[in-house]
Amino acid sequence: MSVMVEVWGDYACFTRPEMKVERVSYDVMTPSAARGLLEAIYWHPGMAWRIDRIYVLNPIKFSNIRRNELKSKISARNVASVMRGGEAPLYISAAKDIQQRAAMVLKDVRYVIEARFEMTEKAAESDNEGKFCDIIRRRLEKGQCYHQPYFGCREFPACFRKWPGGEIVTAYPGEDRDLGFMLFDMDYSDPEDIKPQFFRAVLRKGVLDLRNCEVYQ
Repeated sequence: MSVMVEVWGDYACFTRPEMKVERVSYDVMTPSAARGLLEAIYWHPGMAWRIDRIYVLNPIKFSNIRRNELKSKISARNVASVMRGGEAPLYISAAKDIQQRAAMVLKDVRYVIEARFEMTEKAAESDNEGKFCDIIRRRLEKGQCYHQPYFGCREFPACFRKWPGGEIVTAYPGEDRDLGFMLFDMDYSDPEDIKPQFFRAVLRKGVLDLRNCEVYQ
């Protein structure tokens, strides 16, 4: 059973991993960002979200902004030392470590996410697809979520609702766009060696179809 969710917001940033210092967003929402947004609405160990299509309802627009970020992070070596009983600094002062960085973000975004879910081996005997469908429907209708969904970065909150139905009019009904390689998701099959997955993203008539895309590692 497909679940249709409309999401929108003022800004979004789906960061390209090849940009090391300044943040630059992909042109559209990535599949992993869509999955994370749906997991903010409803997550259960007995099910796993699968994104089928992303419909782009608003034209793609970019905006340059400056954001406050920390210029460093806590050292993993220090954390390991403290875990072994040693002493090492684990504190970062935001006031002293802050710096401004430019970012190219998306502006005025609106999408419809078409997704489904699959049962996992962690599902209990009482879990079934009908039960999960009812829970998801009620949460969408009531606007419930575990935490505020966001578009790539937490400072860009996302509004959401159940798609009311009818024809989905995209921003590019008669145009195809090759968006190049895009992050698909992260492969967590080996917790010690988490790998990124990429795919060739093509926006066909305003729709990013993910059902049969070829994924590369």
